[in-house]
Amino acid sequence: MSVLARKICLIGDYGVGKTSLIRRFIDRSFSDQYLTTVGVKISRKLVQLKHDIQIQLIIWDLEGSNKFKAVSSTYLQGAAGAIIVADVTRQDTIGHIQDHKIQFHQINPEHPIVVALNKSDLLPDELPQLKDAFHTSAKTGDGVDEMFHCLSMQLLENNT
Repeated sequence: MSVLARKICLIGDYGVGKTSLIRRFIDRSFSDQYLTTVGVKISRKLVQLKHDIQIQLIIWDLEGSNKFKAVSSTYLQGAAGAIIVADVTRQDTIGHIQDHKIQFHQINPEHPIVVALNKSDLLPDELPQLKDAFHTSAKTGDGVDEMFHCLSMQLLENNT
């Protein structure tokens, strides 16, 4: 069995649910308590991609504050891919997706990015449409595994 290890980063504004998405993916849990990430928190999860291939995701949960952007580029170095997270209830966070993409690709050009429009359970009837974005809910789990699996498959295909 082949096991690949790849660093990925979750990027987005504060309060969009980056930590909650990771907790849902890794621990299958959700908490309504808001915990601010300070700096970076690193988690790991082994994902089965094919019958003989697994990928060890080394997931970097990056702080979302604007003052952190100056040092966040250091944390982005060496990332094979990224998940950019926005909150469907906060249009400003959706507007920042492109800025986050640019920041990631300045350091890791051509590496895959997946976009998560999180908190989709809060606006089920009027979800914003964004090409190739996953509608996720850390609370219900909708779209979370699919999003991480999609990025994992892209990492395998790109062998980044």
